[in-house]
Amino acid sequence: MVPFGPYWKFIRKLIMNDLLNATTVNKLRPLRSHEIRKVLRVLAQSAEAQQPLNVTEELLKWTNNTISMLMLGEAEEVRDLARETVKIFGEYSLTDFIWPLKKLKFGKYEKRIDEIFNKFDPVIEKVIKKRQEIVRRRKNGEVVEGEQSGIFLDTLLEFAEDETIEIKITKEQIKGLVVDFFSAGTDSTAVATEWALAELINNPRVLQKAREEVYTVVGKDRLVDEVDTQNLPYIRAIVKETFRMHPPLPVVKRKCVEECEIDGCVIPEGALILFNVWAVGRDPKYWDRPSEFRPERFLESGGEGGVGPIDLRGQHFQLLPFGSGRRMCPGVNLSTSGMATLLASVIQCFDLQVVDPQGHILKGDDAKVSMEERAGLTVPRKHNLVCLPLAKTTIAAKLLFS
Repeated sequence: MVPFGPYWKFIRKLIMNDLLNATTVNKLRPLRSHEIRKVLRVLAQSAEAQQPLNVTEELLKWTNNTISMLMLGEAEEVRDLARETVKIFGEYSLTDFIWPLKKLKFGKYEKRIDEIFNKFDPVIEKVIKKRQEIVRRRKNGEVVEGEQSGIFLDTLLEFAEDETIEIKITKEQIKGLVVDFFSAGTDSTAVATEWALAELINNPRVLQKAREEVYTVVGKDRLVDEVDTQNLPYIRAIVKETFRMHPPLPVVKRKCVEECEIDGCVIPEGALILFNVWAVGRDPKYWDRPSEFRPERFLESGGEGGVGPIDLRGQHFQLLPFGSGRRMCPGVNLSTSGMATLLASVIQCFDLQVVDPQGHILKGDDAKVSMEERAGLTVPRKHNLVCLPLAKTTIAAKLLFS
């Protein structure tokens, strides 16, 4: 954890004001839409061939490719390494929480992490050199192909070359930020989206209500666009309900910077505090029937036992999937908008039939997805989500040729 200080404040300001500001995020919308279309095309191909699809893997590819294109602009080699890095970081290791074990490098993933970083370094070095040339050409007024992709890395490189900025960014720090973006933006969004799809499969009433909303607002003749989600309150409520029941980071850690007392408990300076976000999201003290997947609780009216329009930005302490305060995840808008768009698109175009490990399509009461969790720093489903997509609209068939 980077200590709060001048460097942390500068990097946070850079991310919020230059990388994730409204103008940049809007400029990159076509790129994000392109990656979602690729997922839909794979689903359409699977439906056409009547072949089951590992949805878990496709969601990981989607988030990984999106971050890779935003951050680096290219390089399948980088994406493969980044996926392996994210996979390791997503697996539970006691060394992350128990100080003596961390010092002894007792964790079983330590060697694998070192090996991947040794591979990652020369690859990212090559990409940085290529992007430096693109930045130089752009400064000289040249029109560069693929202007939008890689914009995050380009911005970091421009700051690294700026002699007037308050804090100097080194190449090693840029590499660290690249890893941070991949580890924070890939696994969490993919895991949350998979949980949402699993809940929709297991709750056909919610799925039907969501589909009716999409058909009413968007129709069946064009694909859902990211801007449409602003007019899809039930889809957004599904996203919130998913994050309530299945926060990608079930435990959020913070470091106490000075001694304080909370509810009679003295917390010493330097103590590592773990917040059980998963437990709070299922606490009946704050949520009516917390074990039920009921997105209606987040609608404006709130419904029976509802809470109304609670947001995900750390202002409501009963729902903190992205943390709160100055260390809150800066990518909350990017993650939730992408997740809402993909969910609405899948709901619009496909039904997903569950396939068991033996390849059998489950029907009737058996057509339920296992909600068993796998332990980790993120909490993914224990088993991959494998489904046979069925096209619902003619627009789904058109995806094969788009």
